[in-house]
Amino acid sequence: MHPTEPVTSQLRDAEASSRRVVIVGGVAGGASCAARLRRLDESKEILVMDRGPYVSFANCGLPYYVGNVITDEASLLVASAQMFRDRFNIGVHTETEVLSIDRAAHVVQVRDLRSGVVREERYDTLVLAPGAAPIRPSLPGVDSPGVFAVRSIPDTRLIRAWIDQRGVKRAVVVGGGFIGLEMVENLRHRGVEVTVLEKLTQLMPPLDAEMAVWVADHLREKGVTLYLGDGLAGIESHDGGALVVVAESGARLETDLVILAIGVRPETALAREAKLTIGPRGGIVVDERMRTGDPDIYAVGDAVEVHDVLTGQEIVLPLAGPANRQGRIAAEAIAGRTTAFRGVQATAVVGVVGMTVASTGASEKGLVRAGVKDFAKIYLHPGHHAGYYPGARAIHLKLLFSVPDGRVLGAQAVGFEGVEKRIDVVATAIQFGATVDDLANAELCYAPQYGAAKDPVNIAGMIAQNVLSGDMALAPWDEVENTDALLVDVREPEEYATGHLPRAINLPLSKMRQRYGELSVEREVWLCCGVGQRAYYATRFLMQKGYRARNLSGGYTTYLSLKSAGLI
Repeated sequence: MHPTEPVTSQLRDAEASSRRVVIVGGVAGGASCAARLRRLDESKEILVMDRGPYVSFANCGLPYYVGNVITDEASLLVASAQMFRDRFNIGVHTETEVLSIDRAAHVVQVRDLRSGVVREERYDTLVLAPGAAPIRPSLPGVDSPGVFAVRSIPDTRLIRAWIDQRGVKRAVVVGGGFIGLEMVENLRHRGVEVTVLEKLTQLMPPLDAEMAVWVADHLREKGVTLYLGDGLAGIESHDGGALVVVAESGARLETDLVILAIGVRPETALAREAKLTIGPRGGIVVDERMRTGDPDIYAVGDAVEVHDVLTGQEIVLPLAGPANRQGRIAAEAIAGRTTAFRGVQATAVVGVVGMTVASTGASEKGLVRAGVKDFAKIYLHPGHHAGYYPGARAIHLKLLFSVPDGRVLGAQAVGFEGVEKRIDVVATAIQFGATVDDLANAELCYAPQYGAAKDPVNIAGMIAQNVLSGDMALAPWDEVENTDALLVDVREPEEYATGHLPRAINLPLSKMRQRYGELSVEREVWLCCGVGQRAYYATRFLMQKGYRARNLSGGYTTYLSLKSAGLI
């Protein structure tokens, strides 16, 4: 060996060691970061460590594996440790728990969970992607056999085995958010009777209450029992594996299986112990390049706080899409690129026993919490495709926009067909700073089996345009039962007879031109119909005749949902 070779080798080793990237957590954000970083820089040594037995698995698919919609467990594995090694030259260490971070020494202490051996791993750059853990409250019986949370493939194996071996007939799902409702759908798919216990007075907390009403009504129609506004007090375990869920109200729910879907909490123990900054929402604080306060440590995914681009607040948002994008941004920052994470707008969708629920941007309650005042809201209930084509089903849609500039702030939709398509359009509009004019003018696909010449997105934009231009003044729903205005239902008498607003008189649109003189021009007139369209026509007519006319957005259909939600 030549004398210079050891020196050259040492220099080469030193250069390589200065590029060592250790990633803690191998699902979503962590896996995306590793793969993207390798595509950008072949020279880096990349290690991924995860305390579970798998990396890069489809955790969003776990409820559907429980429900036998997905029958092959292997299909949940997006990429194996072997694939990371073979395709990307990335070292993956599963069943390896990172115990602590020594920031000064650039070292993490790790334990091999199979052997118990503890070792140190040096890093130049560290990426924290530990995710979030299901909340398991400190209540009696929550650790009893038959009580499960859903986070990993081993969790789903245990649930499937419990259902199969015990012949489960009844289940209680504690929590009515995304995971809870996905578990409801999949348990129902297996023929299990399901009860939902939700501490809030509504399902789907991200939605405004009147939109969540449609979800609750649908679940009741499908035979799901709901206990809303009632939290978990404890769980009793009896001989033979029988369980009793005890609610805060004192209700006792006998069951064979309990799913805890109360929510998730960012996994921040490592970051806290390393004295990294934790924000007021409980997540790791990062900048737009996903860097923590330590320039050599990045964090991505469910464990971090992110910027809400609509409300301007920092939030924790446990969704797979943002986590994957954050992993990509961190990789690019580590590779020396200047891309930045734009923040989130909380676009999400969930299937609920055949119903689709989707939202994007800010909710009304979110805007109120953030102190935003200059906004308006409209409701509409269009068919998901042309009404003359068989099978059209209503989409219940709420649109929020700023006043007076019309910038789109958020949308929520509930229905059975075409729901996520419309929310995706609005989500894209929000990302590009679009206004309601842009929604009205959007050129979207049309054939009668898919939509209408005026798509629901176009109609929402047009209604909002009318509000901003003054062509249609909105009446406030929260004042409808106490207003001095004259309430007029413009539907036909047979429709009016099936249900109408308290104190509303009936003056059909078809008779309006002949009978409008019966209305006092001195008194404000609030108009209502089934979904808002005929009331709009009547509003325009009366305004041009000198009346102070307003439309109750979304009509009697919206009234029923607001009333059910306790908002009026």
